[in-house]
Amino acid sequence: MRKRNWRLVIFGVLLIGLAVGFFFVMQSMAPQSLDPVELMKTAGQVTGVVTGVSLVLIILGLIGKKA
Repeated sequence: MRKRNWRLVIFGVLLIGLAVGFFFVMQSMAPQSLDPVELMKTAGQVTGVVTGVSLVLIILGLIGKKA
């Protein structure tokens, strides 16, 4: 039986929420930028990386460790 690490799962879900929030905040700031396309490319890359890391944390937390 494996023991799940709920701290990792909760932190992963929190990171996904923060990444999505960051993306929408940057989207609202894009019209004032000098290069809105490049700003959104960078924001999308950052959001993708953070979401990927958080998915790995969620998976590792759900797999858990041997009790």
